[in-house]
Amino acid sequence: MPLPLRLSLFYTAYFLVIGIQLPFWPLWLESRGLTAAEIGLILSVSLWVRIVTIPVAGVVVDRTGNRRGALIVLSACSLAASLMYPPIDGFWPILLVTVLVSACFSPVMNLGDNLTLLIARANRLDYGRMRLWGSVSFIAAAGLGGVTAADQGPEAVLYLLIGGIALTAAAACLLPKPPPRATSPSPAGIAGRGRVTILMTDPAFLLFLGATAAIQSSHAVYYVFGTLHWRELGHSEAVIGWLWAEGVIAEVLLFAFGTALGARLSPARLLMVAGIGALVRWTGTAMAETVPALAVLQVLHALTFGAAHLAAMQYIARAIPIERSATAQALYGALATGMCTALAMMVAGAAYERLHAGAYFAMAAMALAGTGLALLLAGRERTEPLPADA
Repeated sequence: MPLPLRLSLFYTAYFLVIGIQLPFWPLWLESRGLTAAEIGLILSVSLWVRIVTIPVAGVVVDRTGNRRGALIVLSACSLAASLMYPPIDGFWPILLVTVLVSACFSPVMNLGDNLTLLIARANRLDYGRMRLWGSVSFIAAAGLGGVTAADQGPEAVLYLLIGGIALTAAAACLLPKPPPRATSPSPAGIAGRGRVTILMTDPAFLLFLGATAAIQSSHAVYYVFGTLHWRELGHSEAVIGWLWAEGVIAEVLLFAFGTALGARLSPARLLMVAGIGALVRWTGTAMAETVPALAVLQVLHALTFGAAHLAAMQYIARAIPIERSATAQALYGALATGMCTALAMMVAGAAYERLHAGAYFAMAAMALAGTGLALLLAGRERTEPLPADA
């Protein structure tokens, strides 16, 4: 099986889970008798668990070099843990199983991205054209989940979720091995000094984390209150669904045809483009009310998420040694797109309660801050990885 196909299948399977879980998992939790407060707590616990488990998995993988094996084990453990859901009821049992599933499944995406980047670099493959199948899968899964939940009830959501995790475990078994250098355990000196400490004391890496965290976290109001805001403007559910889908479609197109953009711009400059796009998008969304105006702004999702993600992947591939790449990928996932997004969502709630659409101006300010950090990063950006003993 060709390498691009095996990697694309992994993203397709993984995002089936996300496309079902993100929109419809609260329906299943509610069907088991949980209150709104309990559902919110379970969802937040899932987010905080990843902040711990993703860096731990990254350090272990960098120490052993066995990326493919870790993905197989973690996805299989996720499947085993998810099979504990059907017979249980009540807040505490569901919370415990959720912690187990999240602990195993959360690192899968970051380790998969890390493996894909290493293979893509060694074989001159286009990362974006493999990753786009995840976005396509997300759209398909969200549509399938909605139809199934309407016809079969919330319990069907659980079995779709378990099926998606099973497909992810199967796809992990089909993943290729990483390049030979990446399968060798890192030198003892690196392990002794601590990968996390080395990265978190590197000014350039800190600028990278700050820029990506600010730009990605600027989506907080959109993710949490986008649908509510558009409903308040009087738009129908069908229109709102199309606006969400349009953003993901724009992201897919960037992943498919963004290679030239990545070749022309360094990661830091691509982050600057993403930050400027976010500044325009959130400022416009705060003021836009008509469908045509919102539709134009939704196209910018290609930049605000897609370009920012591509820039992050390019930076890790170019500027981080293989021996620390999984740890860097994990810190990006845990801090930039995990903890900072969770904190931004808390700020978004308070801002939207007081300002409503004006809360998007706060997101625009975050995007501006991210653009400034990306500008600083461009001044000290590396184009080749540091040596392992740096």
